[in-house]
Parts: sequence; structure tokens; C-alpha cells
Amino acid sequence: MSDADALRHLLLERSVRRGEFVLSSGQRSSYYIDCRPTTMSAEGMVLIGRLGLEAIRKAGWRPRAVGGLTMGADPVAYALAAASFGTDAQVDAFSVRKDGKAHGMGQQIEGNFRAGDEVVVVEDVITTGGSAEKAIAAVVSAGGIVLGVLAVVDREEGGREALERAGRRVVALTGSGALGLR
Repeated sequence: MSDADALRHLLLERSVRRGEFVLSSGQRSSYYIDCRPTTMSAEGMVLIGRLGLEAIRKAGWRPRAVGGLTMGADPVAYALAAASFGTDAQVDAFSVRKDGKAHGMGQQIEGNFRAGDEVVVVEDVITTGGSAEKAIAAVVSAGGIVLGVLAVVDREEGGREALERAGRRVVALTGSGALGLR
């Protein structure tokens, strides 16, 4: 079984639920994708790390770091960073808080990020693109350069297109259609 097939199988087994759901966007859906049981599993981290690095290379991106809005993006970023160790395309990870910290250094971006860094914003699931947009805004505000967006799953509900209209290239490891959800 290929890594892509194994990831789709794992997502269907651990992360896809059918029923009636209200998404964070307020939209209603007959299915919900909670990527965390997949992205936080040993197998999922290995698959996402390998597939994500391959997707980043194919896109022609050479980021110094990867990260996105906590908490959905965190295990994706960590998987990519771990998988990159020892390669010629090593990347570090960072997390973007929903709001800046009110104490300490007051940072909104934690981890391995500095002004001027070229980064890829990562996401577990893209629906409207809102989480990726918040992470992009924080990175740009802090002086970072966003090369593109990498998602584990594109729900294929307009989020990719919204990000692309805003000038962002988006790459997804799989989508709702490939998961048999459309």
C-alpha cells in the first residue's frame, strides 16, 4: 500500500465521522473530519511527515520552518520537522497562537520562527481557509514570508480557492473526494 493510500485509510478509520455537525465556520455538514486522532498517531505522523516533505519539494518550496494555527496544525508541523531531520531540506516547526500572549514575551508565534524566515503554513483540514488566513496574517505581521499552505485534508468547500484568490498556493495531501465523502 502506498503512503497516500495508507493515510487515506487511517483518516477514514480514525478521523472521519458521519452524522449532523456544525463546523467551526458555522456551516452544517453530514460528516466531520477530526484529523487529530490521525495526526497525533505514530503511523499518521510518519505518513504525514513523508508525504508532506514530498509535497513541499514538489511545490518547489524551501522553507526554513513550517507551522500554523494551534492546535490542529501543531502535530502536522512537528511531523514534518521530525521527518526532515537528516535530509537536505531540514525544517523546524513553530506554532501560531490564536491571540498573542499577555505575559512573558507576549509572542503570538512560538518555537522556531524569526522575522525574515520563509515558511510554509500548515493546516490539518481546510474548509473555508480561515485558520490558515489567521496564521498567515500572524506570520506576515511578524515579518515572515509565506511560501504557501500545506494541508492534510482539503474538504473541497472553497477554502483552497479563497486562499488562492488571496495569492497563496495551496497543496493538500488528500481531499474529501479522494476519501469518498463527496
